[in-house]
Amino acid sequence: MKTKVLIVDDENLAIEIIENYLSKFEDIEIVDRCSNALRAFEILQKKKIDLIFLDIQMPEITGLEFLRSLSHPPKVIITTAYRQYALEGFELDVVDYLLKPISFDRFLKAINKYYKQSGDSDLKVVSENMNAKAENEFIYIKENKKAVKIFLDNILFIEAMKDYLTIHTANKNITAKLTLSKMEEKLPEEKFLRIHKSYIISISKIDAITSSSIEIGKYELTIGRSYKPKVMNALKFQEGL
Repeated sequence: MKTKVLIVDDENLAIEIIENYLSKFEDIEIVDRCSNALRAFEILQKKKIDLIFLDIQMPEITGLEFLRSLSHPPKVIITTAYRQYALEGFELDVVDYLLKPISFDRFLKAINKYYKQSGDSDLKVVSENMNAKAENEFIYIKENKKAVKIFLDNILFIEAMKDYLTIHTANKNITAKLTLSKMEEKLPEEKFLRIHKSYIISISKIDAITSSSIEIGKYELTIGRSYKPKVMNALKFQEGL
């Protein structure tokens, strides 16, 4: 039986991201989406909902006020840009509390929590299903006051420059005011690897590797001394082979 999902958020971009992530799960069905809590209440009266993705800051009634008003709420995953409501959210017994922008890796952990709490035995099948659609994963990065969609499969490597970074892709480069550590949190660790204080690489785009550098296309990127053991272990590379 499919998990019936309702998305409640007043940002179309946020809804689009959640819909894209949920499309990777064959046993999850998006029943409806809406931009405010009043409309969400109406939907709950008419449709069976197992899980709500709920924003907090919305017009008229906040997500937490809406949640408090429900006598028998479905499972809820909070999606918000505000950290300060986390304690209140967990006091209301939410499954998880996701901070925007939400990476797919973090989103998947929240879904796993939902399945564990629901006692669902099909989690392994769902996890396998992730790999089948991995090429469709994307993130949004703010550049020049607009959110730019970047498909993870197009990223070659990411280069840090103080408080800014440049994402090198096969077609173009995107520069954003973001630290490399924050970017690293957004990326699935099985696909991306930090090799230097200034570089994160896409593992699938590696053309060659030596004991001190990695080649991706025309670029030769230095492996940082402190990162070398982790890099060599992750890539199963042995010097001298």
